[in-house]
Amino acid sequence: MFSARWKKEAKLLCKGARKFLNYKRDLLTEEKIARIQDARAQLRAAIRDHDREAVNAAEQLLTRSCEQALPGYRRSGVIPENIEVLFVAIVIALGIRAYFVQPFRIPTGSMQPTLNGIVGHRLSGEQFPSFPVKAWQAVMNGRRYIDREMNSSPSERRYLLPHPDNGAGDFNAWITEGQRLQFFTVTGLHFEDGEVITLPAPRSALQQIGLRIETDYERQLSYIPPATRVSGYTTTGDLVLVDKVSYNFRRPRRGEVFVFDTRGIEGIHLRSQREQGAGSHYIKRLAALPGDKVHIEEPVLMINDQPASETSLRMVGNREGIYAGPVGVGYQPTRNYRDILPQFIRKQGDAVHLQDREDLLAQGRTGVDLALQRGYFALGDNTDNSLDSRYWGPVREYNLVGPALVSLWPFTTGHWGLIK
Repeated sequence: MFSARWKKEAKLLCKGARKFLNYKRDLLTEEKIARIQDARAQLRAAIRDHDREAVNAAEQLLTRSCEQALPGYRRSGVIPENIEVLFVAIVIALGIRAYFVQPFRIPTGSMQPTLNGIVGHRLSGEQFPSFPVKAWQAVMNGRRYIDREMNSSPSERRYLLPHPDNGAGDFNAWITEGQRLQFFTVTGLHFEDGEVITLPAPRSALQQIGLRIETDYERQLSYIPPATRVSGYTTTGDLVLVDKVSYNFRRPRRGEVFVFDTRGIEGIHLRSQREQGAGSHYIKRLAALPGDKVHIEEPVLMINDQPASETSLRMVGNREGIYAGPVGVGYQPTRNYRDILPQFIRKQGDAVHLQDREDLLAQGRTGVDLALQRGYFALGDNTDNSLDSRYWGPVREYNLVGPALVSLWPFTTGHWGLIK
């Protein structure tokens, strides 16, 4: 801090020469490497002796040694250098995403009012704002405008293909839902005439802006009614960062919001064409841990025959605070008695016992399989509109990604900051 300026500059030159060696070593001969190292050693010795004249001479020697080391080397142009910097930045970003934090977009309203999903608002195409306004709203609020005619006929129905996995008595249409570019949810409708229409929103939001799907029980097919038009805009779901490190050092905790992937969760994919699609990742609240017994005495969540004591679970169940509003439904069974697919908590009194270490050992599970099969129970805060463990059962430890850390965007929802 109190060194003379000439000493600081000499130390910087010495440091720069070391970086030059490290960066260009593969292009240098052993003789030139030795020459640069000797010049650096002379400069360091002169600095230690506080000999300014010797420092000046050593600086000149070191500078010449570096400049003459690659006389035929041509420095990269601006474009190659920028491409190299961009490539390094992409590699770093991918590394951070793979091992530390991962962005995740919430597609549905299953976690409201804690976190927002994508919501649709009806609006006729004539009322859409100008392009600059739409572009500004897209950047600031994630708003996307959709105006698409689904069936222009005033009298004829437009039939959808039946989904290949339909069972007897199940007229569910072939409607796919997935992710584009890891952030944007899209819905595809497969029609009987071979056309596939892809819309930039989840099915739940599209239904809010005019998408109607009805059933023809005689033909056992779903159809789009005559003169159906999807028109309006969607507001984006919250963009959150997922902490992918914590679960490597601690156990998951009841009550925290967490993200998991859906690989191998059969119930999710069986229901992929229903209320919510089988996206690659889901976000829910962790309601119970391995070894817990879970049941619901509406509207309270019961863990091991006692009301859940964690603050967030208690607030949702008792409809306290932000959960006291119109979305605050507390916890409830699915009540979906007519669904032909299995349900784990179909009615009040149904219970799920999550497998822990002792249960798995009794089944003969060992090693890695023992660790990966432990079960966790996931529930949405808005249980009236959530496809969760009540339907498809426990989440295996193998599927855990990590706790949701912060809500990044948009800033106007009131959710910006740490997620509770």
